[in-house]
Amino acid sequence: MTVTADLHADFPADFRGAVLRPDDDLYDSARALYQGRAADEGPALIAQCVDEDDVAAVLRYASAHGIPVAVRGGGHGSDGYAMPGGALVVDLSTMKAVTVDPETRVVRAQPGVLLGELDATAQKYGLAVPAGTVSSTGVAGLTLGGGIGHLMRRFGATVDNLLACELVTVDGRKVRADEAENPELFWALRGGGGNFGVVTAFEYRAHPLGPDVIAGQLIFPFDQAADVLAKLPAHMATAPRELGLLASIAPAPALPMLPPEAHGKPVLVLVPVFTGDLTAADEVMESLAALGRPVANLVTKTPWLQANSMLDVVAPYGMRMNLRGGYLPALSADVVDTVLHHAATAPSNPGATTVINLWCLGGAISEDVAEDAMAFSREGAAWLWEAVSMWDADEHDSQYEESAKHIAEAIRPHALASGYTNLTDDRGEEWRRGVHGSEAKYRRLQAVKAAWDPDNLLRFNKNIAPTD
Repeated sequence: MTVTADLHADFPADFRGAVLRPDDDLYDSARALYQGRAADEGPALIAQCVDEDDVAAVLRYASAHGIPVAVRGGGHGSDGYAMPGGALVVDLSTMKAVTVDPETRVVRAQPGVLLGELDATAQKYGLAVPAGTVSSTGVAGLTLGGGIGHLMRRFGATVDNLLACELVTVDGRKVRADEAENPELFWALRGGGGNFGVVTAFEYRAHPLGPDVIAGQLIFPFDQAADVLAKLPAHMATAPRELGLLASIAPAPALPMLPPEAHGKPVLVLVPVFTGDLTAADEVMESLAALGRPVANLVTKTPWLQANSMLDVVAPYGMRMNLRGGYLPALSADVVDTVLHHAATAPSNPGATTVINLWCLGGAISEDVAEDAMAFSREGAAWLWEAVSMWDADEHDSQYEESAKHIAEAIRPHALASGYTNLTDDRGEEWRRGVHGSEAKYRRLQAVKAAWDPDNLLRFNKNIAPTD
C-alpha cells in the first residue's frame, strides 16, 4: 500500500479531533472495517471528529478545495466505501451519545453508535428501535439505507421510524431535516444513503419491547430444505406480524445433536423472533417447526438483547467478503432451486463460508407506508435474498467474486429491479438507477442531490449523481 503522507498539509488547524495519516501509530486500527478487503488500500487522511463542529470544519475544507469526502460511521458496509484508497475520510466513530426520552419514546443517537449500543440503551427503558440484526452494525449507514431486521414485520423499517436527522452540508452548514423542516431532504435521507450531507444525529420513534422474546433456530437437514421453503410463503401469509423470520442456508454448526459428518455441510436454518404475547408463542413456533422435521429446535425465551445479536457469530469483523442481494416478488420454485444449487456448489476453502439468507417481508414494512413516502423502496417485495461469502486469503478473491456473479445472474430474472441497498454490494449504474423503485423517484433523488451536493463531493457510496 502506498499513500502520499503529506496530502492535506493545510488541513484546518481548528479541527479538534485526531488527525491520522498513514505513518501514524493509530492509523491502521482506525481504518479497520467489517470488509477486510478495504485494508488493501488506505486513505490519505482520517479526521476523527469529536462533534458536529469538527464535521463542519472538514466539509468546509473539502468544499473549498473540491475534495471528495468519504464518511465512516460504524464501518459495516460491505463495499468498504468508508475508507477508500487515497481519500479524505470524515470519521464519526467516536460520536457515540445515545439519549432516550421515556415519555415521548424518542431515541436520539449520534452517527458513531453501533446497533448493540442503541439496543442496550433503549432496553434500559423497555424500548426498542426497529433496526438491524448484527450488533457491530453502525446505526448511521443502516438507517440511511433503509434498515431491516427482526422487528420490520411488526414495526416497519428503520426509516419508517425515523423522525428527524441533523446534518452538516457539504459547505459546512448545520441543518435539520424532518417532515416540516427541509421535508424533501428528509424524504431523500430515508433510503438514499449518505449522498446529501453528513448526518450528526438521528431521532427515532421507539416501541415498548421485552425484556424477553421468543427466538432461536430451527435446523432442518438439507434434503428437507426445498420442501420447507416451498411451504413458507403460504405459512407466513397468515402468520402474525409479531413473527419475524429469516430462512438461511448455511454450514451446519458443530452441535451435539448433529452427526459429525454433517458439520460444515449446508443445512436449512429458520431463525424466528416472536415479540408478541408470550402465551401465544408455543402455537406460533410449533406450527413453524411442523413445516418439516427439524433435527434441532433451539427456540426458547431469551432477552431481546441476546436475540438481536445471535447473528453476530456469522458476521465476524474484518474478513474478506462479498455480498449480493435484492427483492423477490415471490419465493418461487425456481428461486429455491437456484438458492439450493448455489449453496451446494459454493466454493469451499478453509476458514471460508457462504451463507444465503431469505428474509420474509410483509406486515408493517410492506403494508403500512406508501412507496413514494420516502426514498426507500419496498413495493411488490415479499422476500429479500442475500448471499454473503467470507474468506481469509486474497488469492481466493476471484473465485468468490465469480460465485457471487453467478447467483446474482441466476436470480435476476425472478427479482425486482428495486432493492435494499445495504444488503448488496454496488452493482453498477443501471442497478443504482432502479434500486429505489421508479424512474420518478430516481429523478427526485437526483434533484435533491443537485440541491445539496451539486459537485458530488459525497461520492464514496452507492452514488446518486446530480446529473446524468
